[in-house]
Amino acid sequence: MNQTYWIWYPGDFAIHQGMLQNFSREERGMQWPAYWYLEDCYRNVKFLKTYQLKNATSFMVRSHQPGYVTVNEQKYSLNEPINLTAGEQQIVIYVFSAKDLPCVYVAGAEIYSDASWVASNYIQERPVGWSAMFTSNTDDPNQIPYRCRETFPKQIVERAGGKLIDFGREINATVRFTKLSHPIQVCYGESVAEALDTVNCYYQQRDVRENEELPKRAFRYLFIPDYPDGQLEAVATQIDLPMQNHGIFKSDDPLLNQIWQVSLRTFKLCSDLFFIDGIKRDRWIWGGDAYQDNFINQYSFFNEEVDRRTILALRGHDEVRQHINTIVDYSLLWIISIYNHYEMSGDRDFLQMIMPRMEKMMDYLLAQTNSLGFIIGRPQDWIFVDWSPIDKEGPVAAEQMFLLQALKAMTVTKKVLGKTADAQHYQQRFDQLKQNVWKYFWDEASGAFIDSYESKRRHVTRHANILAVLFAVADRRQQQLILERVLLNDRVTALTTPYFKFFEQDALCKLGQYDQVYQTIKEYWGAMVEKGATTVWEEYDPQVSGDAQYAMYGDPFGKSLCHAWGASPVYLLGRYFFGLRPTQAGYATFEIQPHLAYFQKLHGQLPIKDGLVHFKVNRGQLTITCDRNGGTVISQGKRIPLLANQPVVIPIA
Repeated sequence: MNQTYWIWYPGDFAIHQGMLQNFSREERGMQWPAYWYLEDCYRNVKFLKTYQLKNATSFMVRSHQPGYVTVNEQKYSLNEPINLTAGEQQIVIYVFSAKDLPCVYVAGAEIYSDASWVASNYIQERPVGWSAMFTSNTDDPNQIPYRCRETFPKQIVERAGGKLIDFGREINATVRFTKLSHPIQVCYGESVAEALDTVNCYYQQRDVRENEELPKRAFRYLFIPDYPDGQLEAVATQIDLPMQNHGIFKSDDPLLNQIWQVSLRTFKLCSDLFFIDGIKRDRWIWGGDAYQDNFINQYSFFNEEVDRRTILALRGHDEVRQHINTIVDYSLLWIISIYNHYEMSGDRDFLQMIMPRMEKMMDYLLAQTNSLGFIIGRPQDWIFVDWSPIDKEGPVAAEQMFLLQALKAMTVTKKVLGKTADAQHYQQRFDQLKQNVWKYFWDEASGAFIDSYESKRRHVTRHANILAVLFAVADRRQQQLILERVLLNDRVTALTTPYFKFFEQDALCKLGQYDQVYQTIKEYWGAMVEKGATTVWEEYDPQVSGDAQYAMYGDPFGKSLCHAWGASPVYLLGRYFFGLRPTQAGYATFEIQPHLAYFQKLHGQLPIKDGLVHFKVNRGQLTITCDRNGGTVISQGKRIPLLANQPVVIPIA
């Protein structure tokens, strides 16, 4: 049987649901929408396809929105059988909605809705959008098929004249109470301190009654003040989309095993329809978080759909009206993320579909470059990079590194689509910009790239130098100087956010500093785990302790304790310690160059496109097995073919 899907204008499902996601923030009783321009789906859409029928047939068009069907310009109603004779049949379906996503489901033996249909917003015609989530005629793409799982407290204790309820780990759930002696106040907390602070906790609800279901919120702890003696029972219902994890890490290092599990838990909690930054505070879709999530996803869930949806939701429709999240670097990372997604998935169809939006975004970016090709911020733009102090006067070095990689992404993806002239244009811009970056930002005396040349301060931070290594802007000599004088130099201000720790550890691995990265994972992420963290925090500063460690943005509980960008150990261990990477798009070919001498025993598994790679360390040997062809194992300078279901055994180096 043919697979039939609900179909819509391409990208519109993600754009519509992305808008709703960015409306979901709540803080201290207030609803707080995202503070940037948001688009919604097209409201008036038609779907078209022409069939050459050899025999008579019938079909039905289902829709949850109003509209009608024409066949060779003759009108028919939705949700009723339509009978056709043999011959050419031009079918057009018209649907509209002022509130929901316009979408249709065409069911028939010969005529059915799949990716071959075209959607029109009455200005442009493009291949339709669809999702494997919606394949039944009873589905509704405006109703997401979330999974609901009940979970119960691990402990309920008397505290501060009330009841402190501990669910054992961070969850994202609705909650209800039974056996109440009277209506209660409920205070939520990612930490005990937050739950007990009835004034400053992010979420609280008053006058809660028996069996009243409270909204979906993030928490580990609940505090019921002024309830010292009464009985109560609580049940939380976790609500999420099922995603299958394919990444396994079980070693003889218990702390590292915990870090892997905590990272995976963090990542899953922040991954449903989209990659969001954190489940308590923002709940928004941010370009920087999403960029890193793509890499973590690649070594765990390998879920291509959530990656595509996030890319589409961040961007909106063709015209660019504002930088993604108002942040220039996030617009650049959006372009780079599409290149990364293609490397992971090999999805040329998605690349073809998203290319017009990539082009317009790049045009928007290049329109704010100066005579040297440097991108500069405008008054309404946010040059973010990171929270650390950076000299941002005039063109900023880190932004130019992002721009170089975005130009490279445009060059490569244009070549994939056979657009040679366009690729050459972007390559020329890349070559000119790289030459000027070296000339204006490289400081030979410092052995590093400076933040700004306009300010004359010659200030050096880690950020631009990390990116120069990651994106191969620095040559080998410069990379060695950067390693010695910046990355391994304690006098250069250390990073405190897992966001840029991700980039830093990535760069250190590229420079062969595996011992350093291994220790950082254990000390930085391990310190959070040893403090009892069940998910990874937005920021961790070992110099801060007590309740002060939960503060951020001038708010005593402003820090997210479940933040997607903190899950990077999954990527670092998968990419560099297991050593797996694609060498052709979609893992048509791939390499494994392991660095697993840190373990006496280990069982691991990582996903690739349409397959799995298994690792086993025991008694000084590593056995690698894959269930499909295309792999090469690199060990002691030798390249060993990895064929389907044929183990390769190598010594642990």
